Amino acid sequence: GRGGRNLEFLLALYAHLQAPLYALAADSDGLDGPSEAAGALLTPEVWNLGLDPRPFLEANDSYGFFEQAGTLLKTGPTGTNLNDFRLLFVD
Repeated sequence: GRGGRNLEFLLALYAHLQAPLYALAADSDGLDGPSEAAGALLTPEVWNLGLDPRPFLEANDSYGFFEQAGTLLKTGPTGTNLNDFRLLFVD
């Protein structure tokens, strides 16, 4: 599968939480693992899609999950690599 640690983090968060929330996880260099995405967004709308995360987790294809959800962040290479960025917002 495709996706790096930030996409896997968001997918595991989605799989283990029952309540929808907002979350963002991305790499500052613009590439999360072996994919062309910097990261993704997790929103209540993703929960409303009702996607089953298990097949994506088993295949290590977090990229495929967020591609299907339509919430990948694609910035291209940024030329800087400071760290990962993760943000959670619970209403």
